[in-house]
Amino acid sequence: MDNERSEKDLVVSVGRTEVKLALMENHRLIEYNRESSQGHSYSVGDVFLGKVKKILPALNAAFVDIGDSKEAFIHYLDLGLYFGAFDSFVKKSNANTDLKTLYAHTQIGPALEKEGRIENVLSVGQMIICQIVKEPISTKGSRLTAEISLAGRNIVLLPFAQKVSVSQRISSKEERKRLETLVRSILPRNYGAIIRTASEGIGAAALVGEAKSLIQKWEDSWKRIATDKTVGLLFTEYSKTTTVLRDLLNDSFANVYVDDPTVYEETRKYISLISPEQEKIVKLYEGKEPIFDHFEVTRQIKSSFGKVVPMKQGAYLVIETTEALNVIDVNSGIRAKTNDHEENTFEVNKIAAEEIARQLRLRDMGGIIIVDFIDMDTAEHRNELYKYMVSLMESDRAKHNVLPLTKFGLMQITRQRIRPVTEINTTEQCPLCHGTGKIASTVVIDEQVERQLAYYVTDKGLGNLTLRVSPILGAYLTRGLMNSFVVKWRRKYKCRLKVVESTDNSILQYEFLNPDGEVLE
Repeated sequence: MDNERSEKDLVVSVGRTEVKLALMENHRLIEYNRESSQGHSYSVGDVFLGKVKKILPALNAAFVDIGDSKEAFIHYLDLGLYFGAFDSFVKKSNANTDLKTLYAHTQIGPALEKEGRIENVLSVGQMIICQIVKEPISTKGSRLTAEISLAGRNIVLLPFAQKVSVSQRISSKEERKRLETLVRSILPRNYGAIIRTASEGIGAAALVGEAKSLIQKWEDSWKRIATDKTVGLLFTEYSKTTTVLRDLLNDSFANVYVDDPTVYEETRKYISLISPEQEKIVKLYEGKEPIFDHFEVTRQIKSSFGKVVPMKQGAYLVIETTEALNVIDVNSGIRAKTNDHEENTFEVNKIAAEEIARQLRLRDMGGIIIVDFIDMDTAEHRNELYKYMVSLMESDRAKHNVLPLTKFGLMQITRQRIRPVTEINTTEQCPLCHGTGKIASTVVIDEQVERQLAYYVTDKGLGNLTLRVSPILGAYLTRGLMNSFVVKWRRKYKCRLKVVESTDNSILQYEFLNPDGEVLE
């Protein structure tokens, strides 16, 4: 894989209830995210005012109510060195307080003892500011920290902190000094920061603008802390679209396609803030077919999220996921490139390694992953495969560790788990037979469609309709140009009828839509 030459596209599909994001690398799906646009889901980075519900002395931890049905968990070591400053600020703030003065004059020290006990710091009913570091998974609630941070593209803002540290990846001493001096000069009292790698070479104006926006976001939450001391969300991270761009945007990004004008404007403004020269890569998609169909995202999702994942030349993976463990089995299928069995096995395992690295990112699989590669006889090949897997995983943003193959051909990978594994059911119940296995004869499908059309035009008085069908049924109904079923129906019922093909429809499934795009019952 040549990461230097890879070209990335972000495809954003905005629906009524959720926003779906597909990150493509050379037109191949490598990351898939979904964000609910209704209500609030509990996501990494969200900051809450929570209430301590129960102290667990044996675990040196506590359960905290943040409004979720499952109580969140915080360990003593996650309170942070300067928890006292946050606690003092929450307790002293009220509607009559000048909050800026209170914040600036709050004492940051002394630091919490490393070997301290949580029952000496927290008590039941106490209100604390906390941030999600791991989303609720299965029966477990969110994992929290009380060491709040606000991540931007170039800097991470740290309230109630004094340090300004620079990413170790910035090697130039002069640049490190410039950035540290600049950021120190713009931070008000009681703020610290981590200067990210992306800030290298960035001008003062961009850094000042970003620091101000992060400070404003934090200070906007103070009013709620002061006036409404109840459990609730203080602020959330940026939307998933901007979070993906914040973490990944670089010169390899070619396009960001968005099919909604509002989200398009938000995305364009965000990129103009963090990387003005790349503002032009944001494009509003106005095509007739769904955006995921146009960029072949739907097809790749259907083929990538099943239990069995096909690969080149008949090889395939079988992926099993449990709460504690993920198991991936590599199968060679019918592939045989040469008569050399060992060489064939090594080639299949390399192809599998590429797909596994992609699948881990795509499904956001975390915890322990056991890969059962096909057995190889030579230690040289086993070592080469291990090195190849390590190189493939370098572009993965999640913290991970890859261990060499055991003598049984098993590879263990640990990957940071901060949210549940993305699971998509790639099988579907037939909407025509409803699982019975029996449907009306395909010979009469045109009669069924015509009867439905006649009902909408004649009985309901609708003269402008869209017929959404699968590509196979669409080809059948429109074949013959001037003599097709669709042309005959237009003439017979004197109506406007447009045919739209969708890969989401099963073979003989059809739906009529009104001019607003709503499915007719």
